[in-house]
Amino acid sequence: MSFTTVAIPFSENSSFKNTLRQFTQSSSVEKIFVFHNGAYFPLSSKCEGIKVDSPNSSAALNSLLKRVKSKYLLLITESGEIEFGQFALEQFLSVAEETNAGIVYSDYYDIKNGERYEHPVNDYQVGSIRDSFDFGPVMLFSVSAIRTALKKYDAMPKVDRAGLYDLRLKISLDRRIFHIREYLYAKKETDARLTGEKQFDYVDVRFHAIQKEMETVATNHLKNIGAYLKPKFKPVPNTHMKFPVEASIVIPVRNRVKTIAEAVNSGLDQQTDFSFNIIVVDNHSSDGTTEALKALAQKSQQVKHIVPARIDLEIGGCWNEAVMSGHCGKYAVQLDSDDLYASDEALQKIVNVFRTGKYAMVIGAYKLVNMKLEEISPGVVDHKEWTPKNGRNNALRVNGFGAPRAFQTSLLRQIPMANVSYGEDYGIALRLSREYQTGRIYEPIYLCRRWEGNTDAALSIEKANRNDAYKDMLRTIEIFARQRINKKG
Repeated sequence: MSFTTVAIPFSENSSFKNTLRQFTQSSSVEKIFVFHNGAYFPLSSKCEGIKVDSPNSSAALNSLLKRVKSKYLLLITESGEIEFGQFALEQFLSVAEETNAGIVYSDYYDIKNGERYEHPVNDYQVGSIRDSFDFGPVMLFSVSAIRTALKKYDAMPKVDRAGLYDLRLKISLDRRIFHIREYLYAKKETDARLTGEKQFDYVDVRFHAIQKEMETVATNHLKNIGAYLKPKFKPVPNTHMKFPVEASIVIPVRNRVKTIAEAVNSGLDQQTDFSFNIIVVDNHSSDGTTEALKALAQKSQQVKHIVPARIDLEIGGCWNEAVMSGHCGKYAVQLDSDDLYASDEALQKIVNVFRTGKYAMVIGAYKLVNMKLEEISPGVVDHKEWTPKNGRNNALRVNGFGAPRAFQTSLLRQIPMANVSYGEDYGIALRLSREYQTGRIYEPIYLCRRWEGNTDAALSIEKANRNDAYKDMLRTIEIFARQRINKKG
């Protein structure tokens, strides 16, 4: 049965031709539209070219939809070689029919150096609204779901890169997005970078215009689902707690003997007009870190070396140990065990923002450097997409808030961090931003050192998926909470 139209971006390489050949020979495909920028040439009577600047633009997708007459649209989002498995196209159709899904996607294989590796993808959640959600390069759309969504929730805004993002969010409002847990196709790997190199793509200044488009789309989606928050904030509550110092630098650590002394000394070097200390929560290190910290604590009374009684703590749990301790100051300020402050004025700049009395949380900007403190791509990460007006809404679209992060200790004692080692900071920042205003410092006051010892330097697909699914869960919880707030009025 002829069931679908295929849309695919054009490429002049042999990989594109190999992918296209499968569709031209398939009786299940009635029409193939090829996005191109002027270099396209017909390869089959089934093929028709659509000249576009970007396949993901609203103009390209609208032009495509005017031509589609089939029940389903199979969208190929990459121009690399894709090899479909036995009856894979038929399985896409069958699942779409049986589930009445608006979008169907599947697991797939990566082909690297001739070897085939499993590439599972995550299930779609309410909180999977980040524009980086990995569907893989093959997505099957119900054409009726597309037309209904665009009619009900308005046509796509005029965007150059966010058209597909807008479309799938609108479809998700009324139709399920279904993940087939089968490896239905294989694709040749075209991006061989490690996870630690890929994760900063969305903050690259070269993509700022694209990020603004994505923000507009995400904000409209939050309004459609009743989770958008207006820029009205609760005042930071006054606290009657007494604190031993004005600020505490909090450093959770486990087995960082190579970097911990530099981190602590970076804290000790801070020049301030207030008292502060450094709380290092040593999570049962076994590589000499404990001994190094004991020596540092003996040299300076400002260093508070804590070894928790519990043995089940992750990074978030270590933060809770520091915040709940009698050593903690009025403000708790982040410093990771392998990072440094960019200058001796960083802590003062953070506290100065807190002193305005407006903020529950202050977040700075950082510079990515190697172990020699040489700047590496993408350089300064300032999260300028975070604006006072819309930052807490846009935060649901992106994977991070920035660094260093600093908090009102009284609030962290009421709302502890999750006892996890990934996403604990994102979760608490989402929670606080739900009610309170966030202060921002857009100049780099922090050096984030990238090296092979980073916990996110080279993750497996499975670990990266677990991390992404966890943050999607946090976003799901936050969306439900914000919907409840808006319903109460």
